[in-house]
Amino acid sequence: SMSDSIAASWTGEWFDMFFQITALYFIVDLIWVSVVPSCVKSPATIIQHHFATLLYIAIPYLHPFLRWLMGACMSVEVNTWFLIARRVFNKQGLPPWVLNLPTGVSIRVKLISILFYSTWIGIRCVIYPVIWTKLFSMWKVYSVEVGTKLNVLAIAVPLHTIFCALNFKWTW
Repeated sequence: SMSDSIAASWTGEWFDMFFQITALYFIVDLIWVSVVPSCVKSPATIIQHHFATLLYIAIPYLHPFLRWLMGACMSVEVNTWFLIARRVFNKQGLPPWVLNLPTGVSIRVKLISILFYSTWIGIRCVIYPVIWTKLFSMWKVYSVEVGTKLNVLAIAVPLHTIFCALNFKWTW
């Protein structure tokens, strides 16, 4: 099924490549933001975010039963790319919802804005909190299994809480 093939791309034979490309992406972006901080609105927050992300993706790398988590969490990068596209294709900062924009600009700006906002709400405001509840439930069960609440999920839950808090901060 389609969901099995998506899950397999996050957890199966493609995981190592997925992990390596993801880690490289964050390392390169971390260097870029450090060297050219003006490329983002909040360079210090982005740098901290990237360090936390690199720590976070080490968890599924080291604990294969959590590899689905990395794929689910990295879905947020789709939204990040729409954020970048909004800035690149609308350098003038034109409001996307006005009616009197030139047609070519209007369609592009509106489409990117619709995709940006729909993925923002869907991924950052819905999927990330759902992942948090799944992680928290898994932590409770896993704590009983391993006989201690101090386990790998005791690292994952607070890290994911930080990402949910950032999504909340950036939303409101």
